[in-house]
Amino acid sequence: MARPVAFSLRRRLVGQLLALAAVLALVLSLAVRIGAERAAQATLDAVLGSAALALAEEMRAEEGGVVIDVQPATFSMLAAMGEERIFYRVDIGGQTVTGYGDLPLPEGLPTTLAPVFYTVPFRDARIRVAAVARSLRVEGRASPVLVLLGQTREGQGAIAARLGWQAAALGLAVFLVAIPLALLVARSLTAPIDRLAEAVGRRGPRDLRPVRDPAPRELLPFVTALNSFIGRLRGTLSQTETFIAEAAHHIRTPLAVMRNEAELALRQSGEEATRARLRGLIRSADDAARSAGQLLDHATVLYRADQADWARLDLAEMVRAVAARLAPASEMKDIDLVLDIAPALPCEGDAVLIEAALRNILDNAIKYSPPDTVVEITARIEGETALVRISDRGRGLGGAAPERLLRRFRRGDNVGDVTGSGLGLTIVEQAASAMGGSFRLRAREGGGACAEFCLPLV
Repeated sequence: MARPVAFSLRRRLVGQLLALAAVLALVLSLAVRIGAERAAQATLDAVLGSAALALAEEMRAEEGGVVIDVQPATFSMLAAMGEERIFYRVDIGGQTVTGYGDLPLPEGLPTTLAPVFYTVPFRDARIRVAAVARSLRVEGRASPVLVLLGQTREGQGAIAARLGWQAAALGLAVFLVAIPLALLVARSLTAPIDRLAEAVGRRGPRDLRPVRDPAPRELLPFVTALNSFIGRLRGTLSQTETFIAEAAHHIRTPLAVMRNEAELALRQSGEEATRARLRGLIRSADDAARSAGQLLDHATVLYRADQADWARLDLAEMVRAVAARLAPASEMKDIDLVLDIAPALPCEGDAVLIEAALRNILDNAIKYSPPDTVVEITARIEGETALVRISDRGRGLGGAAPERLLRRFRRGDNVGDVTGSGLGLTIVEQAASAMGGSFRLRAREGGGACAEFCLPLV
């Protein structure tokens, strides 16, 4: 069966949050850089415009011409902004009277003292120019005056580069701060899922109650579906348990009745052919009852192995009870059961599983042992375990590996003439594993087999 595709909601959420943080950091750095550049340009333009206005206001008309009094303070104002080159041009009546005559004019000439700013290439540099206009009365006539004052902006480029690096550093700092915040947010958002999974994981196999743990509204559809599944599973398990119990009754009871009727007919019949057929019928009923019993035992073990609802038990008492129950079968074959059982062996487990395991081990020992032999049953404490050892002088393992005989429907090569389903040892091994114990099978020195069933002590 193909495995479901696994992905991490937390990683996906962290990735999306970090991508959003990266975009926001980039936008923030660009906004800071552009805003800083515009603020720097506005500041430099204000200084340049003030210098141009000061230059224009210092012009005055006198007899014989126009006096242009260029004060040092006018240019020192611009020098404070950095080591830049300064260019100026003064036109009166459309004629250049001082400055650089080739300094480009603005596209639209100013009409007031409000400066007009523009950027043009000039003398292998790009300069920022402020243009202001005023009017002077020269020789009785009003003459228009145009003052152009330009300045290179190399310092502004350095300032913009520095501000750009600062903006980039600010964006990087924002992104680095967003990393732990994204992890915290992702962990906070996925914490309800973890708590819900932990609450469900703490439940035992028999705990099939609906999930009532608090859950976010977004998880309610999942919780509803989970509760619906639990309800269906609870119904299925109940039907399975009922079926196993009813099957055990409806299969074993008719076989027992059929066997009893066959035995009664055998005692009443005088024809040898009929008696032979009745004996065969009795053997078939016994074989069917044994196979059906083991199949039902196996189903019971598989079902109860997942229902970890153990109780405190006395393994020694259970061994004695199973031995007493199978004593009639051993007496019919003249097999002696020799018990060496400790007074008490406290352990924790499922009584049905333990009884099924012990019954199958002892039944195998009796079934495969020849008449007039002994089956030894030992139960004692070894270390931190309760050990039940059942030894016989039967047919042994027939050279087969013990692991092979523990598989379902596998039997030794030396027991073909004895009826069996190949499930007895599988039942024992699965029951021991379900309760945290172990089961070992080995050949006994001198012939026969030795089975050891262990459970942890309480």
